[in-house]
Amino acid sequence: MEGILVPLITPFAADGTIATDALAALADDVLAQGAAGIVALGTTGEPFALDADEKRTVLDICARACADHGASLVVGAGTSDTSSSASALAAYPQADAALVPVPYYVRPGEAGVIAHFTRLAADSPVPLLVYHVPHRTAQPLSATTLLTLSRIPNIVGAKVASGMTEDAVALLGDCPPDFAVFAGDDAYLSPMLALGARGGITASAHLATADFARLVSAWHKGDVATARPLGHTLARLATALFVEPNPTVLKGVLHAQGRIPTPDVRLPLLPADPSSVAAALALL
Repeated sequence: MEGILVPLITPFAADGTIATDALAALADDVLAQGAAGIVALGTTGEPFALDADEKRTVLDICARACADHGASLVVGAGTSDTSSSASALAAYPQADAALVPVPYYVRPGEAGVIAHFTRLAADSPVPLLVYHVPHRTAQPLSATTLLTLSRIPNIVGAKVASGMTEDAVALLGDCPPDFAVFAGDDAYLSPMLALGARGGITASAHLATADFARLVSAWHKGDVATARPLGHTLARLATALFVEPNPTVLKGVLHAQGRIPTPDVRLPLLPADPSSVAAALALL
């Protein structure tokens, strides 16, 4: 698994229900423009605010799009509780992989994180991608722990959303060759690719999808002359999209483009300020 995986938003209609036609069109569009796959029910999709039926609807739409395009389907799954996480993973046998966060809020320590993922990997019907996002989980991981996780059977990769830290660099330098590191902080996609990341799980790639795919291809080919300036351009776009909580600015831009019927998000998120949306649009 490599390339750009787009963690799809969940668009809402004016009455607050899921805008299923818009979601299907988004899924089809990003895959047609060069994304290698979709992450359904990732944090960008506001799964915290979706009920069980809505989650199933989102997953079914994304699965159909991936099947139509021969693309990878990754499902966001998992909680801070190991037993509940194992039950959730059992519900997604059709996925190519599950994106599972480091246990959040409880801060179990690095030994607890290793035990958590060892148990999940042993029981999961699908391969796992570790979602390392310490600014959300409050559980940092050292390079030693990340490398330990990379060698657990049935853990096939990681989304690293910790910035360009020494630990991220060490993971890229020493992980097994069949372990896929995906950049998780959009603004750092280009330098992560330059250091060996397999791709990115990149919300910004709802926009300019073909350019994000071209950036991955350029770094993988060693085409620095293309990759370096393109990476700077896309980093500026990513920074503008994340000036307010994700996915609020992104939804504002997609609505302004006519691709989704409303810019609505569900509480406790609030819609982005129009000035933030305008600034991102200007970069497109």
